[in-house]
Amino acid sequence: MKATTLLATLKNTGLSNTETLCEFLAGRMKRAGIMCETIKLVDYEIPAGTYSDMGGGDEWPGILDKVLESDILILATPVWWSNQSSLMQRVIERLDELHDKLLEGKPSGLEGKVAGIVITGDSDGAQHIIGNLSNFCNAVGVLIPPYATLSVLWDRQAKSKTPSKNDLLRKYESDYGETADRMIAQLLAYVPAPSAHR
Repeated sequence: MKATTLLATLKNTGLSNTETLCEFLAGRMKRAGIMCETIKLVDYEIPAGTYSDMGGGDEWPGILDKVLESDILILATPVWWSNQSSLMQRVIERLDELHDKLLEGKPSGLEGKVAGIVITGDSDGAQHIIGNLSNFCNAVGVLIPPYATLSVLWDRQAKSKTPSKNDLLRKYESDYGETADRMIAQLLAYVPAPSAHR
C-alpha cells in the first residue's frame, strides 16, 4: 500500500505547520503498514498550465507518475484567505488534462484511488477547502471516504506566531491522534482490492 502526499505549503525555508502535520500523519500511516512519500511542491519547478507536461524543465510529469502509482493520495494545504494555497490550486490545474480524458470517454487514470485532505490554519476556511478539493476529486474519479480529513485550526499556527516543531507535534498528538487514526482506517477501508482496479 503506497501513499503520496502533495504538500502545498508556500514555505521553502523554515518551519511549516502543514509539513509538520504531514510528518505526524505519515508516522501514523507507516505504523498502519502504508509506505509514505511526501512531495513538497514548492521545491519543484511546476509551471502554470492545464496539461500534464508543459515542457521546458517542467517537473510535474515525474510527480504525476508517483501519484498514478499510488493507492492513496493526500492533499495537504494551509488556509490562505479562506482558500487552499496557490500551489494546491496549481495541482488542480495541472490535473485538468486527466479530466479532459473523462470528457473524451476515456479513464482518467485516477480511478480506484482514495484521497484524504490535510489542512492547517489559524482561522476558518477548512470546510470551504474540503468542498473544493472533494468536488475536484469526484470529477476525476478519486474517492474521498467519510472522515478522511484532518484539519487543525489553531491560533498558534498564525503567520505571526513562532511555535516550535515540538509545540506543534505535542498539539497534534494530544488533540488529533484519534482523528488521524480514524482517517487512516477509512482510507484503508475504501482502497479497492488490487483486482478491482486493474
